[in-house]
Amino acid sequence: MNDLNPSPRLLLGPGPSPVHPRVLRAMTTPLVGYLDPEWLAMMDEEQAALRETFLTKNNFTLPMSGTGSTGMEAALCNFLEQGDTVIVGCNGFFSERMCQMATRYGAKVVRVEKAWGEVFSLDEIKSTLEANKPVKMVALVHAETSTGALQPLEGFGDLIHKHGALFMLDCVTSLSGVPLKIDEWGIDVAYSGSQKCLGCPPGLSPFTVNERAMDVAWNRKTKTPNWYLDVTLIEKYWSKDRAYHHTPSTTLHYGFREGLRLVAEEGLENRWMRHRKNAEYLWEKLEALDLGLHVEAKNRLPPLTTVRVPTGVDEVTVRTKLRDGYNIEIAGGFGPLKGKIWRVGLMGFGSRRENVTLLAEALREVLGR
Repeated sequence: MNDLNPSPRLLLGPGPSPVHPRVLRAMTTPLVGYLDPEWLAMMDEEQAALRETFLTKNNFTLPMSGTGSTGMEAALCNFLEQGDTVIVGCNGFFSERMCQMATRYGAKVVRVEKAWGEVFSLDEIKSTLEANKPVKMVALVHAETSTGALQPLEGFGDLIHKHGALFMLDCVTSLSGVPLKIDEWGIDVAYSGSQKCLGCPPGLSPFTVNERAMDVAWNRKTKTPNWYLDVTLIEKYWSKDRAYHHTPSTTLHYGFREGLRLVAEEGLENRWMRHRKNAEYLWEKLEALDLGLHVEAKNRLPPLTTVRVPTGVDEVTVRTKLRDGYNIEIAGGFGPLKGKIWRVGLMGFGSRRENVTLLAEALREVLGR
């Protein structure tokens, strides 16, 4: 084999996002053992920093070993049992994955359907809760990566808890990129991914569970059907017990710790604002090129923009030309949006004004506008 020499791509797709040089540098640090006192101290630092990023005081807050889909699986398998009812807001690819996973664990899935790119109202969730009592969990996607829609959340926690259910949230593409207030908004279980707005490599899933949900996990009628993702076992490794569970990726954790340091240095509100301003600049540039946006302005997700492909344009050809001629990666759509949209990510270290300018000029040349 030849030396590894990947092209210098500018990653402006739905993820992974560009990794900050400080994160890459941290990942070259020599390894230590998974029970070394220095490693255990670093675990505590990660948890404290992640609580600040999630805006939560939840004791069970940690990076799960695995991608965002690992977090999704853990958020379902630990709290749902055979026959439990879970309401899923279905308005994109990743809510469909929730339905598939929950079904495999024997849950009764009640779908609330919306077109891809739309969001849910309190009244829609309320009526579904009232029609399907008792409900164990309501699961929503905060930032739907397949559509570019941002789900409003205020008031949902109170509503869901009033009906005795848990509120589970997918925030893979929202954590540190848009306002997310786990405790204030009454979210019981949430998960994210390291490779999006946190600007780290893929492979870890930030995860947080409050006491209400942990009580459910501890008092199941049956054992959690997934041993690797059983939060009652994982907790023993991340707590004072330090009971061995599995061997984590030291290198990924080094990078993740540095990524959280960058979030703290910038400040959450400043980071949210940076993502918003750069997205608005992107929207202006796209509209100047006469390119339409798929999601209406009030529901757009700043870290991930969906752009309508103009009539008569082959979206694959455009993406190929951007990649081969400009070393820029954007993505296409899938499901009902396949061939109809491009997905442009401005996440973490990649959310920079100069990246928007470069992409807009490249699109202008490729499209001949």
